[in-house]
Amino acid sequence: MELTVHLFGITRDITRKSRHTVVLEEGSSVQDLLRRFYTEYPELEGLKSLVVAVNDEYAEPTQVLNIRDEVALIPPVSGG
Repeated sequence: MELTVHLFGITRDITRKSRHTVVLEEGSSVQDLLRRFYTEYPELEGLKSLVVAVNDEYAEPTQVLNIRDEVALIPPVSGG
């Protein structure tokens, strides 16, 4: 299945993309998606509190992804 993942903040800076298309096997989980990103962009693995949102809700690593899901990588938020 092919998913488009939206990237924000530091994740966009690291990948140099605001959207990234990923091809995963049917039944893949959020954790599988993250592994793919960590393989392609090892610098992402060093980010603290990187989370994945699926259909505008934070997703657990075990959540199974579907072809119609809207997916985003949410980087750590800083500010003061």
